[in-house]
Amino acid sequence: MTSTLSESSYTARHLSVLEGLEAVRKRPGMYIGTTDSRGLMHCLWEIIDNSVDEALGGHCDRIAVILHADSSVEVHDNGRGIPVDVEPKTGLTGVEVVFTKLHAGGKFGGGSYAASGGLHGVGASVVNALSARLDVEVDRNGRTHRMTFHRGEPGVYADRDRPDPDAAFTPFVDASELTVVGKVPRARTGTRVRYWADRQVFPASAVFSYDELVSRVRQTTFLVPGLTVTVRDERGLPGTPGADGPHEETFVHHGGAVDFVEFLAPDAAVTDTWRLTGSGTFTETVPVLDGRGHLTSQAVERECEVDVALRWGTGYETEVRSFVNIISTPKGGTHLAGFEQSLLKTLRKGVEQNARRLKVSTKDVGERLEKDDVMAGLTAVLTVRLAEPQFEGQTKEVLGTGPVRAIVARVVEKELTALLTSSKRDHKAQASLLLDKVVAEMRARLSARKQKEISRRKNALETSALPAKLADCRSDDVDRSELFIVEGDSALGTAKLARSSDFQALLPIRGKILNVQKASISDMLRNAECAAIIQVLGAGSGRSFDLDAARYGKVVLMTDADVDGAHIRTLLLTLFFRYMRPLVDAGRVYAAVPPLHRVEVLGGGSRKSEYVYTYSEAELATTLRRLDKAGRRYKDDIQRYKGLGEMDADQLAETTMDPRHRTLRRVTAQDAAAAERVFELLMGSEVAPRRDFIVAGAAQLDRARIDA
Repeated sequence: MTSTLSESSYTARHLSVLEGLEAVRKRPGMYIGTTDSRGLMHCLWEIIDNSVDEALGGHCDRIAVILHADSSVEVHDNGRGIPVDVEPKTGLTGVEVVFTKLHAGGKFGGGSYAASGGLHGVGASVVNALSARLDVEVDRNGRTHRMTFHRGEPGVYADRDRPDPDAAFTPFVDASELTVVGKVPRARTGTRVRYWADRQVFPASAVFSYDELVSRVRQTTFLVPGLTVTVRDERGLPGTPGADGPHEETFVHHGGAVDFVEFLAPDAAVTDTWRLTGSGTFTETVPVLDGRGHLTSQAVERECEVDVALRWGTGYETEVRSFVNIISTPKGGTHLAGFEQSLLKTLRKGVEQNARRLKVSTKDVGERLEKDDVMAGLTAVLTVRLAEPQFEGQTKEVLGTGPVRAIVARVVEKELTALLTSSKRDHKAQASLLLDKVVAEMRARLSARKQKEISRRKNALETSALPAKLADCRSDDVDRSELFIVEGDSALGTAKLARSSDFQALLPIRGKILNVQKASISDMLRNAECAAIIQVLGAGSGRSFDLDAARYGKVVLMTDADVDGAHIRTLLLTLFFRYMRPLVDAGRVYAAVPPLHRVEVLGGGSRKSEYVYTYSEAELATTLRRLDKAGRRYKDDIQRYKGLGEMDADQLAETTMDPRHRTLRRVTAQDAAAAERVFELLMGSEVAPRRDFIVAGAAQLDRARIDA
């Protein structure tokens, strides 16, 4: 009975109809994705992108973004200015239409913007709806026109000299008014928008990120050559460049996507930065407004322009940025799918045509390039320009226009094939290097897969596939287990007696391993010491490295406390950083700190002699002064350890291996890019920068520290 009453009482009066900007304020996530800092930044992109669309159309060459101290943000441009005349269907001025009507703007009919950021037409109106206050000024026809809004509603604020979102506000009742507040030269046009985000919608923790803003602005100036964008931060927030006062940066680039790729590339080049351009047309059925204001379906021919800049480097990291009319699509879409599909197809064909030189079997299905092989070391910027692109959602992170995929694939295949088969000497040499690289990546992937399969263990005792020289531990608790990589067999013997075999494993290496920064992946995998380390850890290497599969919780590099030991430790760290970086990023790689000296302090009377270990010459001098001051006697023949093998097992355990007494140095790379540059400088194949570095630092060398 209750259920029947409940159903019968549910009538049409219970339905809510949200009209206009009310819908935006009720469900902001539908329009900007989220109401945290990301949503706040998305609102700012909507305003900036409107100015950038003017630049794309050739009507604007300067944009300024100002973060004010009162939490407002202001965007200026010298474009044509928003239309100020009356729009006939609504009877409202163009300014009010743009800022108060959803799905209204100059990007629908095709006459105002050949290519723009999007088709939704809700950008400026959504920002207005989610702002406590928004002021817009338009320079046009020799006058400055002004209109103000409060949470999307037009009206007048009582403030005069200084805009205040909390000032008394009077909404327009009968008709809105676009006020003329000044005169300007007729040749001067542009738009200025300043708004205060509504804290009823955005929490206080949501703030504009200066770094994200600068990154996006720099990206935009790469994609729109000649556009100058100035960013000014007047907030004085701690931790930002403007913490001590107003901070201003200006960005302008003229090289387009090629310059962008050079900026993004993290490694040394294998090929030059190649530019692939082309276009294609497709037919799309879209609803079009006829003369009577009715929507009718009509087939429209669209043109899609494709612009790709790409280069391959010596590393294996991939950096691909995709854009639609300069709007970033971080989650890809049809244009990125077409690019990746064509890249793989073209390089597979190139490898097949050079199979004899590359020693690749065309019959072996296993020896076939995969997507990861061709993407390794690739830095690319992909831009497509087309009218009225279809995005999946208002946040415009995925392009959904289907025919773009085939157009991009066709352009990339044609242009890249021409480069790979070119008879020019430079192109021929670079094509050869590129094919060598992708084939090496393929072989490394296959080799790593094999090693991964044979090195995994189901439990700690299944070590039959592991190197015979590994002295494994009994525990299968990864978090507790430790792998000590020991320099030489002499140190291994002492370490075996000093370790706790329950959770400490030992792997000896002979001398100095291969410098992997200068060697190819295949050379690294052929090196017995490198292969043994990768096999023992059991997590693979390079792109296939799986941190969760690592067999030990800690990896400790235990080398002698001399120059050779430091060199071996550096070579090992280079291996870990280049091919097992997640292990370093997780803080699971350590360097043991063995002592340099042992001081025997003589006991008096019934007291026994005791031993004091020191780890540097400075610490030894301090210790001896302290003993002298305390009146303690010690043997003059202080033992100086030249290697781990000189220690007794109990000494090695007490000082270097026992967790209760030892000191370990954790290896971290907080700034991966800076670490990459240091490794390339010190260990890379370029000799000249390293020579300059050594010459520059030669004056700081302390000859007394040389162990010779």
